[in-house]
Amino acid sequence: MNLYARRVTLPTVTPIVLQKRVIKVYSEDDTSRALEVPSDITARDVCQLLILKNHYIDDHSWTIFEHLPRIGLERALEDHELVMEVLSNWAMEEENRLYFRKNYAKYEFFKNPGSFFPEHMVSFSNETSGAIGHTEILQMFLSSSTYPEIHGYLHAKEQGKKSWKKNYFLLRRSGLYFSTKGTSKEPRHLQFFCEFSNSDMYMSLAGKKMSGAPANYGFCFKPNKSGGTRDLKQLCADDEQSRTCWMTAIRLLKYGMQLYQNYMRPYQGRSSFNSLNISPTRSISENSLVAMDFSGHRSRVIENPTEALSVAVEEGLAWRRKGCLRLNAHGSPSASQTATPNIAIHRSQPWFHHKISRDEAQRLILQQGLIDGVFLVRDSQSNPKAFVLSLSHGLKIKHFQIVPLEDDGKQFYTLDDGHTRFTDLIQLVEFYQLNKGVLPCKLKHYCARIAL
Repeated sequence: MNLYARRVTLPTVTPIVLQKRVIKVYSEDDTSRALEVPSDITARDVCQLLILKNHYIDDHSWTIFEHLPRIGLERALEDHELVMEVLSNWAMEEENRLYFRKNYAKYEFFKNPGSFFPEHMVSFSNETSGAIGHTEILQMFLSSSTYPEIHGYLHAKEQGKKSWKKNYFLLRRSGLYFSTKGTSKEPRHLQFFCEFSNSDMYMSLAGKKMSGAPANYGFCFKPNKSGGTRDLKQLCADDEQSRTCWMTAIRLLKYGMQLYQNYMRPYQGRSSFNSLNISPTRSISENSLVAMDFSGHRSRVIENPTEALSVAVEEGLAWRRKGCLRLNAHGSPSASQTATPNIAIHRSQPWFHHKISRDEAQRLILQQGLIDGVFLVRDSQSNPKAFVLSLSHGLKIKHFQIVPLEDDGKQFYTLDDGHTRFTDLIQLVEFYQLNKGVLPCKLKHYCARIAL
């Protein structure tokens, strides 16, 4: 019996220690926060870190943006992107920044694909038969070999020149092409424009001013290692719907299933999200905001809009009376001393933006996602006693004036010529979160400026 065994020397395993780096992230009000992070941190992880440190609510819309002020470009980092790789492409002399803010449109195309892919811009191969729904289009983008083709006119900036030329473009799995002969799709008439594996797509912030673009709906492709404008591939659409369609389709083409995994990550573990079922889903706020009556032995949903309005007004007035009593109990001015009722009660609300201009309101909403229901309230520039509700709907931003009314010595606010009246702006906003009323859609997501 052999009592001896061969001695084997195992190799020493050296643990991998990730190097820590310090990054600086800015908010909309230009406050910033320095974070010490590992070198492999993703954009989503940075968001989670800032959410925890600042005690924000995680509604899955927080995003890190890369802002390049010198060339007027900006893009939202995908959740899976490595932040340190992005920073490594910046030149030392550039004043680039990372911003932390909401982006309600980030995954909206999974919930409401019809708003992103208009029928006149999408076509399919001859192999595809029958009617194609928006859900099937998304599934084709993500996993099918039968790839949908996006087509339409775009203005392209000519290399080395200040001029722009309008061409018919086509997006295919192999890249972006334009036709040299009208709308012909024949291979001999198609010229390659660019592919996306080694470049990132940005939105142009000031294309008209900086590049002489024909419209304010610009986007471009910048090589990863390039910092200047010389290597940019600049494009401009004729309207927001067209730009949104092109940019969404290119994101899906470049990242594919990774985008869907990013979107599904917050829901992992829920049985209702186990399979690839890309059906329009309602937002949390829309599901939860219903008018209820708790006055009886059992609660009930109030279906009648007139009854819901009556209850909302009555409840609002009761809440205001309780608030006044609480203030008076603590020695605050009494009702007789505050001649103008509820004059500043709205100023503490995150959706109120005080004295910002119409252009600034539009910029804020565009930055945080041009989807239905994104809104803010601001002071009116034309009427010092009035306010304005700025609301995104149908890829456009609309403005509704909220005017004060006096009735029997009491002041109310309305945006429908007095048909619906509210004692203050908080009550007005809460009502239109529940009811569309005269607005094109309900108020869903407020546009806020946060501080870090």
